[in-house]
Amino acid sequence: MFSRRKLLGRMGSYASLAALSGLTPLPLGQLIAQSGSLRIRDVRAYPIYINERSKGLYEPPSFDSDDDLRRWNYGGPFEQLPSAIIAIVKTDQGITGFGMGAGGSAAVEIIDKHLKHLLIGADPLRVEQLWDQMYTSGVLYGRRGLFPMALSALDNALWDIVGKFADKPVHELLGPAARDRIPIYQTNGDFAAAFAAGIRNFKRTTQGGPRIPETTLNRFIDSVLEDRDKLGPDVRLMTDCVSRDGTVEWAVKFAERLRPANLYFMEELLSPDDVFGYAELVNRIGGKGEGWTRIACGEHEYTQYGFDVLIRLGSAEILQPDITWCGGTTAGRRISALVEAAKLEFIPHRGASSWGFPIALNAPSCSMAESFPVGSAILDAMSCEVVNGFVIAPSGPGFGTTLSEQMVLDHQLRI
Repeated sequence: MFSRRKLLGRMGSYASLAALSGLTPLPLGQLIAQSGSLRIRDVRAYPIYINERSKGLYEPPSFDSDDDLRRWNYGGPFEQLPSAIIAIVKTDQGITGFGMGAGGSAAVEIIDKHLKHLLIGADPLRVEQLWDQMYTSGVLYGRRGLFPMALSALDNALWDIVGKFADKPVHELLGPAARDRIPIYQTNGDFAAAFAAGIRNFKRTTQGGPRIPETTLNRFIDSVLEDRDKLGPDVRLMTDCVSRDGTVEWAVKFAERLRPANLYFMEELLSPDDVFGYAELVNRIGGKGEGWTRIACGEHEYTQYGFDVLIRLGSAEILQPDITWCGGTTAGRRISALVEAAKLEFIPHRGASSWGFPIALNAPSCSMAESFPVGSAILDAMSCEVVNGFVIAPSGPGFGTTLSEQMVLDHQLRI
Protein backbone atom coordinates (compact mmCIF):
# COMPACT_ATOMS: atom_id res chain seq x y z
CA MET A 1 0.00 0.00 0.00
CA PHE A 2 1.18 3.57 0.61
CA SER A 3 2.33 5.45 3.66
CA ARG A 4 0.59 8.39 5.31
CA ARG A 5 3.59 10.54 4.41
CA LYS A 6 3.30 9.52 0.75
CA LEU A 7 -0.41 10.29 0.78
CA LEU A 8 0.15 13.75 2.25
CA GLY A 9 2.84 14.36 -0.33
CA ARG A 10 0.39 13.55 -3.10
CA MET A 11 -2.22 15.85 -1.62
CA GLY A 12 0.21 18.75 -1.41
CA SER A 13 1.52 18.29 -4.94
CA TYR A 14 -1.72 18.79 -6.86
CA ALA A 15 -3.41 21.99 -7.84
CA SER A 16 -6.06 23.19 -5.43
CA LEU A 17 -9.46 21.82 -6.32
CA ALA A 18 -10.98 25.24 -5.65
CA ALA A 19 -8.47 27.02 -7.89
CA LEU A 20 -8.39 24.48 -10.74
CA SER A 21 -5.48 26.49 -12.14
CA GLY A 22 -5.12 24.30 -15.23
CA LEU A 23 -8.37 25.55 -16.69
CA THR A 24 -8.33 27.74 -19.77
CA PRO A 25 -10.43 30.87 -19.12
CA LEU A 26 -13.78 30.57 -20.84
CA PRO A 27 -14.79 33.23 -23.40
CA LEU A 28 -18.24 33.57 -21.85
CA GLY A 29 -18.07 37.07 -20.41
CA GLN A 30 -18.43 38.76 -23.79
CA LEU A 31 -21.23 36.38 -24.77
CA ILE A 32 -23.12 37.19 -21.58
CA ALA A 33 -22.74 40.90 -22.27
CA GLN A 34 -24.14 40.34 -25.77
CA SER A 35 -27.01 38.13 -24.69
CA GLY A 36 -29.18 40.95 -23.43
CA SER A 37 -32.28 39.45 -21.92
CA LEU A 38 -31.72 35.81 -22.98
CA ARG A 39 -33.60 33.65 -20.49
CA ILE A 40 -34.59 30.02 -20.04
CA ARG A 41 -38.32 29.61 -20.48
CA ASP A 42 -38.85 25.81 -20.46
CA VAL A 43 -37.08 22.72 -19.07
CA ARG A 44 -38.17 19.16 -19.78
CA ALA A 45 -36.53 15.74 -19.64
CA TYR A 46 -37.50 12.33 -20.99
CA PRO A 47 -36.34 8.75 -20.43
CA ILE A 48 -35.41 7.42 -23.86
CA TYR A 49 -35.03 4.07 -25.54
CA ILE A 50 -31.28 3.92 -26.16
CA ASN A 51 -30.77 0.27 -27.16
CA GLU A 52 -32.01 -3.24 -26.40
CA ARG A 53 -30.93 -2.93 -22.77
CA SER A 54 -33.60 -0.26 -22.28
CA LYS A 55 -36.33 -2.86 -22.79
CA GLY A 56 -37.99 -4.13 -19.65
CA LEU A 57 -36.13 -1.77 -17.32
CA TYR A 58 -39.19 -1.24 -15.17
CA GLU A 59 -40.37 -4.84 -15.15
CA PRO A 60 -39.68 -6.80 -11.93
CA PRO A 61 -36.99 -9.48 -12.34
CA SER A 62 -37.28 -13.14 -11.39
CA PHE A 63 -34.50 -15.15 -9.77
CA ASP A 64 -34.05 -18.89 -9.37
CA SER A 65 -32.59 -18.78 -5.86
CA ASP A 66 -31.01 -16.61 -3.20
CA ASP A 67 -27.62 -17.38 -4.77
CA ASP A 68 -28.64 -16.69 -8.37
CA LEU A 69 -25.69 -14.93 -10.04
CA ARG A 70 -28.14 -12.57 -11.75
CA ARG A 71 -28.85 -11.00 -8.35
CA TRP A 72 -25.30 -9.66 -8.30
CA ASN A 73 -25.52 -8.25 -11.80
CA TYR A 74 -29.02 -6.77 -11.64
CA GLY A 75 -28.74 -3.00 -12.06
CA GLY A 76 -32.37 -1.97 -11.71
CA PRO A 77 -34.21 0.63 -13.80
CA PHE A 78 -31.84 3.56 -13.12
CA GLU A 79 -28.52 2.03 -14.17
CA GLN A 80 -26.65 4.48 -16.41
CA LEU A 81 -26.71 3.70 -20.13
CA PRO A 82 -30.02 1.79 -20.42
CA SER A 83 -31.70 4.51 -18.30
CA ALA A 84 -30.55 7.36 -20.55
CA ILE A 85 -32.48 10.61 -20.49
CA ILE A 86 -32.48 13.65 -22.75
CA ALA A 87 -33.07 17.13 -21.33
CA ILE A 88 -34.56 19.78 -23.62
CA VAL A 89 -33.98 23.36 -22.49
CA LYS A 90 -35.60 26.22 -24.41
CA THR A 91 -34.87 29.93 -24.30
CA ASP A 92 -37.12 32.91 -24.95
CA GLN A 93 -35.10 33.69 -28.10
CA GLY A 94 -35.88 30.37 -29.77
CA ILE A 95 -32.63 28.51 -28.98
CA THR A 96 -33.11 24.92 -27.87
CA GLY A 97 -30.42 22.91 -26.11
CA PHE A 98 -30.28 19.13 -25.88
CA GLY A 99 -28.34 17.26 -23.22
CA MET A 100 -27.91 13.60 -22.40
CA GLY A 101 -27.91 12.25 -18.84
CA ALA A 102 -29.12 9.11 -17.13
CA GLY A 103 -31.23 7.87 -14.25
CA GLY A 104 -34.49 7.24 -16.07
CA SER A 105 -37.74 8.34 -14.49
CA ALA A 106 -36.05 9.04 -11.14
CA ALA A 107 -33.69 11.57 -12.72
CA VAL A 108 -36.59 13.14 -14.61
CA GLU A 109 -38.37 13.54 -11.27
CA ILE A 110 -35.32 15.34 -9.82
CA ILE A 111 -35.25 17.68 -12.81
CA ASP A 112 -38.98 18.34 -12.83
CA LYS A 113 -39.46 18.77 -9.09
CA HIS A 114 -36.12 20.33 -8.13
CA LEU A 115 -33.51 21.45 -10.65
CA LYS A 116 -35.68 23.14 -13.25
CA HIS A 117 -36.71 25.74 -10.66
CA LEU A 118 -33.09 26.94 -10.59
CA LEU A 119 -33.07 27.32 -14.38
CA ILE A 120 -36.42 28.85 -15.36
CA GLY A 121 -35.86 32.59 -15.85
CA ALA A 122 -32.04 32.32 -15.61
CA ASP A 123 -29.44 33.30 -18.21
CA PRO A 124 -28.28 30.00 -19.78
CA LEU A 125 -24.89 31.48 -20.71
CA ARG A 126 -23.96 31.59 -17.02
CA VAL A 127 -23.49 27.85 -17.32
CA GLU A 128 -20.76 27.31 -14.72
CA GLN A 129 -22.56 29.44 -12.13
CA LEU A 130 -25.75 27.49 -12.78
CA TRP A 131 -23.82 24.21 -12.34
CA ASP A 132 -22.49 25.39 -8.98
CA GLN A 133 -25.96 26.45 -7.86
CA MET A 134 -27.59 23.18 -8.93
CA TYR A 135 -24.87 21.01 -7.40
CA THR A 136 -24.93 22.98 -4.14
CA SER A 137 -28.70 22.74 -3.94
CA GLY A 138 -28.51 18.94 -3.92
CA VAL A 139 -25.25 18.39 -2.06
CA LEU A 140 -26.99 17.16 1.12
CA TYR A 141 -28.75 14.33 -0.70
CA GLY A 142 -27.12 13.81 -4.07
CA ARG A 143 -23.33 14.04 -4.21
CA ARG A 144 -23.03 10.78 -6.17
CA GLY A 145 -25.08 8.69 -8.55
CA LEU A 146 -28.56 9.70 -9.56
CA PHE A 147 -28.35 13.44 -8.86
CA PRO A 148 -25.18 14.11 -10.94
CA MET A 149 -26.68 12.02 -13.75
CA ALA A 150 -29.71 14.33 -13.79
CA LEU A 151 -27.44 17.37 -13.47
CA SER A 152 -25.39 16.11 -16.44
CA ALA A 153 -28.38 16.25 -18.78
CA LEU A 154 -29.12 19.87 -17.86
CA ASP A 155 -25.52 21.04 -17.93
CA ASN A 156 -24.96 19.49 -21.36
CA ALA A 157 -28.15 21.12 -22.65
CA LEU A 158 -26.94 24.50 -21.37
CA TRP A 159 -23.59 24.09 -23.13
CA ASP A 160 -25.49 23.22 -26.30
CA ILE A 161 -27.34 26.54 -25.95
CA VAL A 162 -24.08 28.42 -25.36
CA GLY A 163 -22.56 26.95 -28.52
CA LYS A 164 -25.65 27.68 -30.59
CA PHE A 165 -25.84 31.26 -29.29
CA ALA A 166 -22.15 31.80 -30.14
CA ASP A 167 -22.52 29.85 -33.42
CA LYS A 168 -19.50 27.75 -32.44
CA PRO A 169 -18.88 24.09 -31.57
CA VAL A 170 -18.59 23.44 -27.84
CA HIS A 171 -15.02 22.21 -28.27
CA GLU A 172 -13.98 25.66 -29.53
CA LEU A 173 -15.52 27.32 -26.47
CA LEU A 174 -13.63 25.02 -24.08
CA GLY A 175 -10.15 25.83 -25.30
CA PRO A 176 -7.77 26.17 -28.25
CA ALA A 177 -7.45 22.48 -29.10
CA ALA A 178 -4.29 21.79 -31.12
CA ARG A 179 -5.99 19.04 -33.14
CA ASP A 180 -9.26 18.23 -34.85
CA ARG A 181 -9.31 14.45 -34.45
CA ILE A 182 -8.45 11.63 -32.03
CA PRO A 183 -7.83 7.93 -32.74
CA ILE A 184 -10.72 5.80 -31.57
CA TYR A 185 -10.65 2.64 -29.56
CA GLN A 186 -13.42 0.17 -30.27
CA THR A 187 -15.13 -1.63 -27.42
CA ASN A 188 -16.20 -5.16 -28.44
CA GLY A 189 -17.61 -6.02 -31.85
CA ASP A 190 -15.76 -7.41 -34.87
CA PHE A 191 -12.11 -6.51 -34.34
CA ALA A 192 -10.99 -7.88 -37.72
CA ALA A 193 -13.44 -5.65 -39.60
CA ALA A 194 -12.51 -2.68 -37.43
CA PHE A 195 -8.79 -3.28 -38.07
CA ALA A 196 -9.47 -3.33 -41.80
CA ALA A 197 -11.24 0.05 -41.38
CA GLY A 198 -8.12 1.61 -39.84
CA ILE A 199 -8.79 1.16 -36.13
CA ARG A 200 -5.75 0.27 -34.02
CA ASN A 201 -7.08 0.31 -30.45
CA PHE A 202 -9.46 -2.31 -29.02
CA LYS A 203 -11.11 -3.28 -25.73
CA ARG A 204 -12.83 -6.47 -24.63
CA THR A 205 -15.44 -6.39 -21.87
CA THR A 206 -16.56 -9.09 -19.46
CA GLN A 207 -18.85 -8.99 -16.44
CA GLY A 208 -16.15 -9.93 -13.93
CA GLY A 209 -15.33 -10.30 -10.30
CA PRO A 210 -14.85 -13.27 -7.98
CA ARG A 211 -18.34 -14.60 -8.70
CA ILE A 212 -17.82 -15.00 -12.44
CA PRO A 213 -17.98 -18.70 -13.38
CA GLU A 214 -14.55 -20.19 -14.00
CA THR A 215 -15.51 -21.42 -17.46
CA THR A 216 -16.68 -17.93 -18.46
CA LEU A 217 -13.49 -16.38 -17.12
CA ASN A 218 -11.33 -18.89 -18.97
CA ARG A 219 -13.13 -18.22 -22.25
CA PHE A 220 -12.66 -14.49 -21.83
CA ILE A 221 -8.95 -14.80 -21.09
CA ASP A 222 -8.48 -17.11 -24.08
CA SER A 223 -10.31 -14.66 -26.35
CA VAL A 224 -8.10 -11.73 -25.26
CA LEU A 225 -4.93 -13.74 -25.84
CA GLU A 226 -6.25 -14.79 -29.25
CA ASP A 227 -6.96 -11.14 -30.06
CA ARG A 228 -3.38 -10.25 -29.25
CA ASP A 229 -2.09 -12.97 -31.58
CA LYS A 230 -4.39 -11.90 -34.42
CA LEU A 231 -3.92 -8.14 -34.07
CA GLY A 232 -0.18 -8.17 -33.55
CA PRO A 233 2.11 -6.49 -31.00
CA ASP A 234 1.68 -2.90 -32.17
CA VAL A 235 -2.07 -2.63 -31.51
CA ARG A 236 -3.29 -1.26 -28.20
CA LEU A 237 -5.42 -3.87 -26.46
CA MET A 238 -7.39 -3.26 -23.25
CA THR A 239 -9.89 -5.06 -21.02
CA ASP A 240 -12.86 -3.91 -18.96
CA CYS A 241 -13.98 -6.11 -16.10
CA VAL A 242 -17.07 -4.07 -15.09
CA SER A 243 -16.57 -5.51 -11.61
CA ARG A 244 -18.97 -4.57 -8.83
CA ASP A 245 -17.36 -6.68 -6.11
CA GLY A 246 -13.80 -7.55 -7.15
CA THR A 247 -11.06 -7.98 -4.57
CA VAL A 248 -7.44 -6.92 -4.90
CA GLU A 249 -6.14 -10.50 -4.70
CA TRP A 250 -8.62 -11.72 -7.30
CA ALA A 251 -7.72 -8.81 -9.58
CA VAL A 252 -3.98 -9.46 -9.29
CA LYS A 253 -4.42 -13.13 -10.21
CA PHE A 254 -6.70 -12.21 -13.10
CA ALA A 255 -4.19 -9.64 -14.35
CA GLU A 256 -1.33 -12.15 -14.07
CA ARG A 257 -3.16 -14.52 -16.39
CA LEU A 258 -3.57 -11.74 -18.95
CA ARG A 259 -0.01 -10.48 -18.67
CA PRO A 260 1.07 -12.14 -21.98
CA ALA A 261 -1.52 -9.97 -23.78
CA ASN A 262 0.54 -6.85 -22.99
CA LEU A 263 -2.56 -4.79 -22.16
CA TYR A 264 -2.42 -1.00 -22.36
CA PHE A 265 -4.86 -0.75 -19.47
CA MET A 266 -7.19 -2.85 -17.33
CA GLU A 267 -10.43 -1.15 -16.41
CA GLU A 268 -12.81 -1.51 -13.45
CA LEU A 269 -11.18 -4.45 -11.69
CA LEU A 270 -12.82 -3.45 -8.38
CA SER A 271 -15.95 -1.78 -7.07
CA PRO A 272 -15.86 1.99 -7.69
CA ASP A 273 -16.07 2.44 -3.92
CA ASP A 274 -12.82 0.53 -3.28
CA VAL A 275 -10.56 3.52 -3.84
CA PHE A 276 -7.87 2.17 -1.48
CA GLY A 277 -7.93 -1.16 -3.30
CA TYR A 278 -7.37 0.65 -6.58
CA ALA A 279 -4.39 2.46 -5.08
CA GLU A 280 -2.94 -0.91 -4.12
CA LEU A 281 -3.45 -2.21 -7.65
CA VAL A 282 -1.61 0.81 -9.07
CA ASN A 283 1.34 -0.06 -6.84
CA ARG A 284 1.26 -3.80 -7.49
CA ILE A 285 0.47 -4.16 -11.19
CA GLY A 286 0.16 -0.61 -12.53
CA GLY A 287 2.47 0.96 -15.04
CA LYS A 288 3.83 3.47 -12.52
CA GLY A 289 4.98 0.72 -10.16
CA GLU A 290 6.84 -2.39 -11.17
CA GLY A 291 3.81 -3.74 -12.97
CA TRP A 292 2.92 -4.38 -16.55
CA THR A 293 -0.29 -2.49 -17.30
CA ARG A 294 -2.13 0.71 -16.38
CA ILE A 295 -5.03 0.84 -13.94
CA ALA A 296 -8.11 2.63 -15.28
CA CYS A 297 -11.31 3.61 -13.48
CA GLY A 298 -13.73 6.49 -13.02
CA GLU A 299 -16.56 5.60 -15.37
CA HIS A 300 -18.75 5.30 -12.28
CA GLU A 301 -17.31 8.22 -10.32
CA TYR A 302 -18.97 11.63 -10.09
CA THR A 303 -17.99 15.31 -10.18
CA GLN A 304 -14.58 16.86 -9.74
CA TYR A 305 -14.79 16.13 -6.03
CA GLY A 306 -14.97 12.37 -6.52
CA PHE A 307 -12.14 12.42 -9.05
CA ASP A 308 -10.02 14.56 -6.75
CA VAL A 309 -10.17 11.70 -4.22
CA LEU A 310 -9.05 9.15 -6.83
CA ILE A 311 -6.15 11.37 -7.89
CA ARG A 312 -4.99 12.26 -4.39
CA LEU A 313 -5.02 8.61 -3.31
CA GLY A 314 -3.21 7.46 -6.44
CA SER A 315 -6.12 5.14 -7.29
CA ALA A 316 -5.80 5.28 -11.07
CA GLU A 317 -3.39 6.07 -13.87
CA ILE A 318 -6.15 6.60 -16.42
CA LEU A 319 -9.31 8.48 -15.43
CA GLN A 320 -12.51 7.77 -17.38
CA PRO A 321 -15.43 10.07 -16.54
CA ASP A 322 -18.59 9.76 -18.59
CA ILE A 323 -19.69 13.30 -19.45
CA THR A 324 -23.37 12.29 -19.40
CA TRP A 325 -23.08 10.89 -15.85
CA CYS A 326 -20.29 12.66 -13.95
CA GLY A 327 -21.99 16.07 -13.83
CA GLY A 328 -21.87 17.12 -17.46
CA THR A 329 -19.44 19.21 -19.48
CA THR A 330 -18.77 21.65 -16.63
CA ALA A 331 -17.71 18.85 -14.30
CA GLY A 332 -15.84 17.10 -17.11
CA ARG A 333 -13.80 20.22 -17.82
CA ARG A 334 -12.85 20.53 -14.16
CA ILE A 335 -12.00 16.84 -13.89
CA SER A 336 -9.78 17.09 -16.96
CA ALA A 337 -7.86 19.98 -15.40
CA LEU A 338 -7.20 17.92 -12.26
CA VAL A 339 -6.02 14.94 -14.29
CA GLU A 340 -3.66 17.03 -16.40
CA ALA A 341 -2.24 18.77 -13.32
CA ALA A 342 -1.49 15.35 -11.80
CA LYS A 343 0.21 14.22 -15.04
CA LEU A 344 -2.13 11.29 -15.46
CA GLU A 345 -4.14 10.17 -18.52
CA PHE A 346 -7.64 11.35 -19.34
CA ILE A 347 -9.63 8.96 -21.55
CA PRO A 348 -13.36 9.56 -20.99
CA HIS A 349 -15.93 6.81 -21.28
CA ARG A 350 -17.68 7.12 -24.67
CA GLY A 351 -15.24 9.82 -25.72
CA ALA A 352 -16.38 9.53 -29.35
CA SER A 353 -19.91 10.58 -28.41
CA SER A 354 -21.01 14.14 -29.07
CA TRP A 355 -20.97 14.77 -25.33
CA GLY A 356 -17.56 13.30 -24.52
CA PHE A 357 -15.56 14.48 -27.51
CA PRO A 358 -15.24 18.25 -26.77
CA ILE A 359 -13.58 17.53 -23.41
CA ALA A 360 -11.42 14.75 -24.89
CA LEU A 361 -10.25 16.95 -27.76
CA ASN A 362 -9.06 19.64 -25.34
CA ALA A 363 -7.29 17.24 -22.96
CA PRO A 364 -3.59 16.96 -23.94
CA SER A 365 -3.23 13.53 -22.32
CA CYS A 366 -6.21 12.01 -24.15
CA SER A 367 -4.80 9.60 -26.73
CA MET A 368 -7.99 7.66 -27.60
CA ALA A 369 -11.75 8.18 -27.81
CA GLU A 370 -14.04 5.25 -27.08
CA SER A 371 -16.48 4.14 -29.76
CA PHE A 372 -19.00 1.31 -29.97
CA PRO A 373 -19.77 -0.53 -33.22
CA VAL A 374 -23.47 -1.12 -32.62
CA GLY A 375 -25.83 1.74 -31.95
CA SER A 376 -29.35 2.96 -32.62
CA ALA A 377 -30.85 5.85 -34.54
CA ILE A 378 -30.75 8.16 -31.55
CA LEU A 379 -27.23 7.08 -30.54
CA ASP A 380 -26.07 7.73 -34.09
CA ALA A 381 -27.55 11.23 -33.81
CA MET A 382 -25.30 11.82 -30.78
CA SER A 383 -22.07 10.35 -32.17
CA CYS A 384 -19.22 12.11 -33.92
CA GLU A 385 -18.05 11.14 -37.39
CA VAL A 386 -15.37 8.45 -37.58
CA VAL A 387 -13.00 8.36 -40.58
CA ASN A 388 -10.16 5.84 -41.00
CA GLY A 389 -10.04 5.10 -37.29
CA PHE A 390 -10.22 8.74 -36.14
CA VAL A 391 -13.03 10.70 -34.49
CA ILE A 392 -13.46 13.99 -36.33
CA ALA A 393 -14.41 17.22 -34.55
CA PRO A 394 -17.89 18.45 -35.53
CA SER A 395 -18.16 21.87 -37.15
CA GLY A 396 -21.78 22.62 -36.28
CA PRO A 397 -22.77 24.85 -33.37
CA GLY A 398 -23.24 23.42 -29.91
CA PHE A 399 -22.53 19.70 -29.69
CA GLY A 400 -23.27 19.27 -33.38
CA THR A 401 -25.87 16.56 -32.84
CA THR A 402 -28.75 15.93 -35.23
CA LEU A 403 -31.21 15.62 -32.35
CA SER A 404 -34.63 17.20 -32.63
CA GLU A 405 -37.46 17.43 -30.14
CA GLN A 406 -39.53 15.09 -32.31
CA MET A 407 -36.74 12.49 -32.36
CA VAL A 408 -36.57 12.59 -28.57
CA LEU A 409 -40.33 12.18 -28.29
CA ASP A 410 -40.28 9.35 -30.82
CA HIS A 411 -37.69 7.53 -28.68
CA GLN A 412 -39.33 8.33 -25.36
CA LEU A 413 -39.41 5.27 -23.12
CA ARG A 414 -42.96 4.70 -21.99
CA ILE A 415 -43.15 3.63 -18.35
